[in-house]
Amino acid sequence: MGRAWLTGIAGMLTVPLLLTGCTGSGGDERTTQRALEDGAAGEGALPPAGPAPSAAPDGAYDAAPEAAGAGRADAFAPEPDMVSTFALDVDTASYSYARRTIGAGSLPQPDTVRHEEFINSFRQDYAPPADDGFSVSTDGARVPAGGETGETGEAGEAGEADGDWSLMRVGLSTRPESNEYGTRKRRPAALTFVVDVSGSMAEPGRLSLVREALHTAVDELRDDDSLALVAFSDVARTVLPMTAVGGAEDRIHDAVEKLQPTDSTNVEAGLTRGYDEAVDGHRKGATNRVVLLSDALANTGATDAGTILDRIAAGREDYGITLFGVGVGSEYGDALMERLTNEGDGHTTYVSETAEAREVFVEDLPRNVDLRARDAKAQVVFDADAVSDYRLIGYDNRQVADEDFRNDAVDGGEVGPGHTVTALYAVRLAEGASGSVATATVRWLDPDTRAPHEESRTVDAAALTGDLWGAAPSRLQVTALAAYFADALRGGSDAGTAPEPYADGSADGKEGSTTTGGPAPLPGAPTVGELAGHAEDLADETEDPAVADLAETVRQAVELTG
Repeated sequence: MGRAWLTGIAGMLTVPLLLTGCTGSGGDERTTQRALEDGAAGEGALPPAGPAPSAAPDGAYDAAPEAAGAGRADAFAPEPDMVSTFALDVDTASYSYARRTIGAGSLPQPDTVRHEEFINSFRQDYAPPADDGFSVSTDGARVPAGGETGETGEAGEAGEADGDWSLMRVGLSTRPESNEYGTRKRRPAALTFVVDVSGSMAEPGRLSLVREALHTAVDELRDDDSLALVAFSDVARTVLPMTAVGGAEDRIHDAVEKLQPTDSTNVEAGLTRGYDEAVDGHRKGATNRVVLLSDALANTGATDAGTILDRIAAGREDYGITLFGVGVGSEYGDALMERLTNEGDGHTTYVSETAEAREVFVEDLPRNVDLRARDAKAQVVFDADAVSDYRLIGYDNRQVADEDFRNDAVDGGEVGPGHTVTALYAVRLAEGASGSVATATVRWLDPDTRAPHEESRTVDAAALTGDLWGAAPSRLQVTALAAYFADALRGGSDAGTAPEPYADGSADGKEGSTTTGGPAPLPGAPTVGELAGHAEDLADETEDPAVADLAETVRQAVELTG
């Protein structure tokens, strides 16, 4: 039954899995490395970061140990194809929308399933930094050869590939608003809510949920915050100009309650008016953000993200206004919303019920309206003597040229307080590998001064050799579980199931493909029965409601495929 389920999904969802690794060289600018104190890690947390590799003046990593100065943890010159660089992404909409779709009795379309958004939907155990930057944590585990059944693929390649693969987790964390190091009060927020009131929003759970979310947000905002409200259907109108929240709560609630669905969806008009209001109400020293609440089913005006964002680029670039997308609805324009927020220097989430809306606008309000880092990027440099192959799981549309890692003119990701970002790699160690095998570095700009900062950590071969299931830290197992589930929904192959080839029959080994011309399976993929079993075990072990929801979603997906 396990193989039949994944094979069924692979047949029903025809877009193949793509596991990517970036290529190129390092950056072009030196920055001061900041080390965390040894006592920063809490009980059971992963240890803090170590020193980073140095950059040579021409931007290439310097192989000479003396170039880094005293205390350098590792020194090697990466060979071509041994560097992976991407912009950070804190989106979670893909997983939330998949849960909604599966719960409603259907499988999600494969192009709406993004591995990193499944992975980043779950709480992690990373030690937070003591300051306003990032901590970097790493760990990993060995995956079972040929999947847990030990079977090989029809072409013999899956089992051969799985024999010496491990999963490597790179975890990045920002300091929450309050923790053991004290409280850093968030800066005031100037929020422009752009609300879709088109006819499609009349469906239960769309505009009604948005109104409820807005009422919740108003109650959570501080007196020194300010708020503007724009509604759009075929045209856009300003319902409320930028208004200080203190003393105006009743007027704001009244404006929210009057929002009613009307005609077609002109996202271009809504965002253009929204950014106009955000620019007019811009506050120096505050977090200036546009919050788009919509099903993103644009059908009037410009419906392409590039065209829409071309019209609001001046406000985004000149005023630092970021975009936060909140998706709703059983039919949801996932691709448009994701591209809007990616290009609009923001992130996206998806809500389908009151509890999720409350989480976004109450529990997670600081991280969704404040910033700890701008243009954040990660780069992992592998030692070619210790690593024979690697694959970055997900982040397909967040890749950055390796030489642009330290080019601060190249856009990265925006990250708020208390956010965690996880990158999961499949790594094949070379025979006899020992010591440091990789160095993971995160680079970001201070949101106020735009000064660049970096933090790094090395990865030891010994950290990648323990068994994954039942032995590795529970949060690493949850990360692997989320990745394998996304893999199955995208049409990835089970242990023993040959991957589907690309339409043009092409293959690129570093892009996670096999010599048969199709996308490579995720090494060590469990069967469906094993996947469901791991989910149930981890739900019990972690006692985390989110992991219990994941286990239930896996069970429902099994039922949908018979």
